Amino acid sequence: MLDKIKGLMEMQRKMQEVKRQLDAMTFEVKSSDGFVTIAMNGSQQVQYVKIGGAVPETKTEVLERQFKDTFNAAIRRSHELAAQKMKDITGVNIPGV
Repeated sequence: MLDKIKGLMEMQRKMQEVKRQLDAMTFEVKSSDGFVTIAMNGSQQVQYVKIGGAVPETKTEVLERQFKDTFNAAIRRSHELAAQKMKDITGVNIPGV
């Protein structure tokens, strides 16, 4: 029983370390045309958004769609990074982490 508790405490310590690593990690995702860039950390906090060039009114709808798609791509990337970190610790692939 004591071994299981020690194992759980070690797992918790490792998970806290992964959280710190994810918080420190930053990545960028760009829209397909490079017009919108979103930087996010591994804990899914947006660090910054960049919009290239001037935005004519006619491009507002396109820009909104690109922002949404780019943001969603950044979230997916964050999930991939977190899942890989958890797999490295546990040896088990945990989808959606």
